[in-house]
Amino acid sequence: MTKYNIVEKKEKEAKYRNLVGPQVMDELQEKILKIIVMDKKYRDKDYTARRLAADIGTNSRYISAVVNTRFHCNFTSFVNKYRIDDAMSILVDKRYQDMNIEDVGAMVGFANRQSFYSAFFRFLGITPREYRLQHLKLHPAMVSKGRKRKA
Repeated sequence: MTKYNIVEKKEKEAKYRNLVGPQVMDELQEKILKIIVMDKKYRDKDYTARRLAADIGTNSRYISAVVNTRFHCNFTSFVNKYRIDDAMSILVDKRYQDMNIEDVGAMVGFANRQSFYSAFFRFLGITPREYRLQHLKLHPAMVSKGRKRKA
């Protein structure tokens, strides 16, 4: 038995991934990107792979297969990447510098503070607050004078 019951994760091939042909995969990839990125559905905290599948007119297994194969991650990580990218822009935008960090997380689609901080740290290795502070140190002209900034 290994210490702490940590075992090496074995990669397994999901059988349903082979059921989606390349042409269908291309079409679904395009539709997924349009809805998630262009329509900014990643900002909806209740948007799931099942809802995406219904919007596209397919099933969630096909969505999962496309996201896993084409984007090399699961649906949650795929959506969180766009949320984090959006949050990074908002955190350093002068128009939003007085906005509470938890409100930024909610604005980009995270259900709560913990999931926002956890995903942000997983992607960048620092917290949203640290990210904002580092950026402000690099660009001191971004700090408003005379107003107290919430970090």
